[in-house]
Amino acid sequence: MKTSTQRFARLLPAMAAWALAGTALAQGVLVPQAPAAPPQDTLTRAATSVGIKRCLPAITRLATLTVQGSRGHDVLLDWDRKRPDDGPMFSLVGIQYPNAGVAASITAIPGDGGTCTVSAERISVAPFTCASVAEQELKSYKMTRLLPIYAVYTDDKEPTSSVSLIDSPPGCLVIRRYVEYGWRDPLAPAAAAPAAPAGQAPKRR
Repeated sequence: MKTSTQRFARLLPAMAAWALAGTALAQGVLVPQAPAAPPQDTLTRAATSVGIKRCLPAITRLATLTVQGSRGHDVLLDWDRKRPDDGPMFSLVGIQYPNAGVAASITAIPGDGGTCTVSAERISVAPFTCASVAEQELKSYKMTRLLPIYAVYTDDKEPTSSVSLIDSPPGCLVIRRYVEYGWRDPLAPAAAAPAAPAGQAPKRR
């Protein structure tokens, strides 16, 4: 069985493409690639300043890819003031590109045992019909029609990602969504095994 890290590593190129060219979100977003650079994105700085630590590596990975290539961005942050590192964090990021504006929503919710539930949505308007967007970018995806103007596209290889297209003439509202439950920082040190009682040899596995 493939580990989550192996699956993420295989899918990282697709996530990078999503950040740069608007393809679908993929699970590779949370794989560490190299020693982390000093935080530069506004969301990481804001989350750090209010005391969010446990889910910060996931937030940084999502935020960095989300704002990559942008001219500027800023963030609206909501968090639990009484329990900043144990409560959920919600954010809305406004992103400026040379010829377009984009919104992104990033959420992180701490779980048990050092895990986090994370989600990200990237919301943009394409100056084309939704049919043409689907034809160009989502040929291999399965389409589910929810309303006459609203269709959701999924790929069985990416079960936690989806692309929603909503007709908004003369363009198309595009919402790319990624969700992961039970994410754990692969760079975090493993928990030490409990020591055996005095005079008792550790059990063999």
